[in-house]
Amino acid sequence: MNSFQNKVIWITGASSGIGEALAYAFSAEGALLILSSRRVEELERVKKTCAHPEQIKIIPLDLLNTSLLEGRTAEAIAAFGHIDIMVHNGGISQRSLVIETGMDVHRQVMELDYFSYVALTRFLLPHFATRRSGHFVVVSSVMGKLGTPMRSAYAAAKHALHGFFDCLRAEVAALNIKVTLLTPVYIRTNISLNAVTKDGTKLGTPTENIEKGLAPDRAAGQILNAILQSKYESYIGKFGMERIALWMNRFFPGFVIRQASKFAPK
Repeated sequence: MNSFQNKVIWITGASSGIGEALAYAFSAEGALLILSSRRVEELERVKKTCAHPEQIKIIPLDLLNTSLLEGRTAEAIAAFGHIDIMVHNGGISQRSLVIETGMDVHRQVMELDYFSYVALTRFLLPHFATRRSGHFVVVSSVMGKLGTPMRSAYAAAKHALHGFFDCLRAEVAALNIKVTLLTPVYIRTNISLNAVTKDGTKLGTPTENIEKGLAPDRAAGQILNAILQSKYESYIGKFGMERIALWMNRFFPGFVIRQASKFAPK
């Protein structure tokens, strides 16, 4: 796999989880990386662990601070002179019932998991359009296609990503700009630890589904393959009930809706 050699790739949420695993995988292929997240010390750790740390730039980024996103995008473009691939990965999950969840939690999740992606895309899009080249890679979720208990805000944001980026793909196809939506299922990351609850506090505990999920490095391998194949949308994770549910939802949506109440996160 040499297609990422010298490609400039910007990864948000690169300090842990899928973003960290992608940094290692892309670096091993000789890519030039821009790593972003709020935690600079963790980005430095990831950089030092990569195969080619000399080919990596760090740009601190708080996705909730939307007033700074345009400037950070300009910094990212200037880091290596251009960007080939934008990996939208930063975000947060949620675990709470609709009846108990405050509006501030819904707004926080939507701001981080949806509006920040839209803002960064808008700021980077003119660069891609001028070059008539570029690839948006969007880490959504199986929850962007299905609906189960305790995930209302998270699922809403992920569903919104599919609507926005499907429309974007249609608009920019003639400019040779690609869009790949990723729908991961359970990946062994800290996503459940950091998930917000009904009052905005962190869940703070691991969950059984996540602990039994696919290893991040294997998920990264699946993602790199999806990018190389320029897939419009790609399932990421182990084969299991979630993959079956996606298929069933396409052909037998009524059945999936009736069963959905049984699939609260464990």
